[in-house]
Amino acid sequence: MGKIGDKLNLKKRYIIQKPILTEKITALSDTENKYAFQVDKKSNKHQIKIAVENRFDVKVEKVAVINLHGKTKSLTIRSGGKVIRTSGKTSSKKKAIVTIRKDQKIDLFEGDSAI
Repeated sequence: MGKIGDKLNLKKRYIIQKPILTEKITALSDTENKYAFQVDKKSNKHQIKIAVENRFDVKVEKVAVINLHGKTKSLTIRSGGKVIRTSGKTSSKKKAIVTIRKDQKIDLFEGDSAI
């Protein structure tokens, strides 16, 4: 296969990692048919669209992608008279907000396509 085939070869079941369920996203899903998913960092809009259409049997109209970079965190612990300082980093994430047709819905809790 060529370059395009290699890019689409990322396994569809690994592209969508988990749904994001917040009050804001729930309101968007009710009013504007938008759903949010945490997706693989290497995936692009086209791969996300194909994965959502195949997984939930819906027609995707638009995909918006947000890259969330990891934050640096520091921690100070006092133990036995000593002060221990350590720092680390939270992992980076990628979110996708998917808009589907007005007459369709994604049921994330029940049915065969539930996560």
